[in-house]
Amino acid sequence: MQSQSIKLQSKITSHWKQPQSTHDFTTGVSLHSHTSVSEETLGFIHAMFVALPGLKRVFDFYAQRSAKCGVTLDFDRANWRPPLQPKMAYDLESRQIQRLGLNSLVSITDHDTIEAPMLLRTVPSSRHIPVSVEWSAPFGQTIFHLGIHNIPSRDGMEWMRRMETFTAEAATTSVQTDRKLLSMLRELHESPQVLIVFNHPLWDLHKVGAAHVTEVRRFLREAGRCVHAIELNGLRHVRENRETAQLAKDSGHLVISGGDRHGLEPNANINLTSAASFTEFVEEIRVDRVSHVHFMDQYQERWEQRIFRSTLNAVTDFPDFMPGWQRWDERAFHPDKDGVMRPLAELWPTGHAPRLLMGAIKAVRLGAVRGLSAPLSLAFPGVNREERELGVGME
Repeated sequence: MQSQSIKLQSKITSHWKQPQSTHDFTTGVSLHSHTSVSEETLGFIHAMFVALPGLKRVFDFYAQRSAKCGVTLDFDRANWRPPLQPKMAYDLESRQIQRLGLNSLVSITDHDTIEAPMLLRTVPSSRHIPVSVEWSAPFGQTIFHLGIHNIPSRDGMEWMRRMETFTAEAATTSVQTDRKLLSMLRELHESPQVLIVFNHPLWDLHKVGAAHVTEVRRFLREAGRCVHAIELNGLRHVRENRETAQLAKDSGHLVISGGDRHGLEPNANINLTSAASFTEFVEEIRVDRVSHVHFMDQYQERWEQRIFRSTLNAVTDFPDFMPGWQRWDERAFHPDKDGVMRPLAELWPTGHAPRLLMGAIKAVRLGAVRGLSAPLSLAFPGVNREERELGVGME
């Protein structure tokens, strides 16, 4: 239940309707974005591409050919890495905020690793970046993604070891596992500089079904104030974010921004604040219980088109990038016949992607230029046809 002594103050604005909202603040905060060290499943990309005309036959053809070579295509275990190196990702997020005339604070949360912020802390221009991670945390019948921001740097590697151990050990659901997760969150909560965010809580990423929402509500009840805010996600559609805002209101939690950027588009939402440091921002969320989420112009575009454009970044070559990271098949990985993860570039017999596959990818890219909203709407029916407003002020 919401505390009676401190009133929650969550506010949501959009840049296309309330651009003046930034004028009362000095700082913008970018939360939840990914870099080249983050492993992302290929399952979603495969599901999207096979929904497009003709591409399913291409994938089926290569599935048969791979089987003859002793390799079974596994799009869940296979992964790709976002194209932007940590410094490039940091600069992209900072520049968007600075164009608003605000100082920038950026927290990068790659999946289950703090490698990017630890690297960026060695660079003068980004040395104040918080040590943060998106933790894949099993709970009950599902898995949640928790944004753990601003971990004390001296404890960062130890916390990563503990998170990795917990996730690996939680192969089966048990009350004991849930209790251990809650205990770890309470321990993190005891550090006043740490910010714990429940990322995209209503996205049933692991296809659990109706039980996912049940587990979400149970988790929020049992974690209580150890969850400091619930994320409105810049890559999820309007309907889901509206339902998430209602979930936060019902459970007595603040909402907070989280762009979830994986490609070249900067985060579609930020937090507005007058905090001078990330630790001050955390205090504003945890102690003052105030959060102002500001959606950027890109969020008013069609959800399907934005997702597709971001997904295309996974299969696009970038000749100006560092050697070994220029081709998309150098950034995508799949187990070989012995189960060892290797770049796709090393698995092609010729050292290059097959012509038929490349032709299909080029056709998809051309279609993206001309607009593929019709087939994508069939693939993801009805998700963003409402007015592109969350419709909640939440004062």
